[in-house]
Amino acid sequence: MILTRRSFSTTMTRLAAGFGLCALMCACAGAPPEPIATSPMVAPGTIPAIPAVRGPSYESKSARKYYTRIEKEQVARGLMRVDGGGPDVPYDADDLSRNFERVALFNEYTQIGGRFVAAQTAAQLRRWEGPVRIALHFGPSLPEAQQARDKTLVQNYVKRLARVTGHPISLVSNPKRANYHVFVVSVDEQRNLGALIKAVEPKLGAATIKEMTSLTRNNFCAVYASSTRSAPYVYASAIALIRTEHPDLMRDACYHEEIAQGLGLANDSPKARPSIFNDDEEFAFLTSHDERLLSILYDPRLRPGMTPDQARPIVARLASERAPSGSI
Repeated sequence: MILTRRSFSTTMTRLAAGFGLCALMCACAGAPPEPIATSPMVAPGTIPAIPAVRGPSYESKSARKYYTRIEKEQVARGLMRVDGGGPDVPYDADDLSRNFERVALFNEYTQIGGRFVAAQTAAQLRRWEGPVRIALHFGPSLPEAQQARDKTLVQNYVKRLARVTGHPISLVSNPKRANYHVFVVSVDEQRNLGALIKAVEPKLGAATIKEMTSLTRNNFCAVYASSTRSAPYVYASAIALIRTEHPDLMRDACYHEEIAQGLGLANDSPKARPSIFNDDEEFAFLTSHDERLLSILYDPRLRPGMTPDQARPIVARLASERAPSGSI
């Protein structure tokens, strides 16, 4: 299992044995998780709608105020840029090569005894090999007008990711066809997602589902990408969680980072710039630098399971081919 958690200050990654769940999440370490909410059982093979809840609760209202304040503070500081990078943040082939290794071939956190411990460790290359089919699941807490807006944004973003990677990535309307599920929910709806998460990913264990449904407000957004025992470095499915309490820019930033991280760029690096794969939150949207990292990741000359030493000379060549014109 690989986990990355992201807020405005930290990202985590973990790799565990077993089913091979790779969880890529945006969050800070917050208060102890609340108990998982009891949710109704569903018939095997069905994907229920996100249950409506009475609310919003005090927790949800408080989270909305908190996220609005954080976004305003970040924008006032010149963070959460949406320009994708510019002349003020040049980068070259060496930057791309170094940043790719730190973002795609390292874990920031390691799971020891069921707990996350900060420890940068080398990892093997992970990505999807089969088509990625993304479904959006909106909770009733997000107004229909915003649902339509977000769907258009994600649809355009998914097309961009498919173009950049050369990999088949699409947004599908039938969740039964999807292998990448994005839940856009309030904290109240999140607490009741257990049965729905189990329906879309039956092999997930109770502990992982409890973690998904118990995230505190310091966990801004998250993505969990799963592999199998037989192909532990090839993603087979993914689940992302995004909060409806977020103001538009923060929610859009979560779509950009979580969907991209769920493709295989699981780590963050303080040296990656201009990039969303950096804890400093300077950029809200995928940058030209990040597009090149994704292009390198899905180049057929790289293979899932490669170690940093195996991938390094190939990545150097790929970075040279993709470096911005005029860079040294």
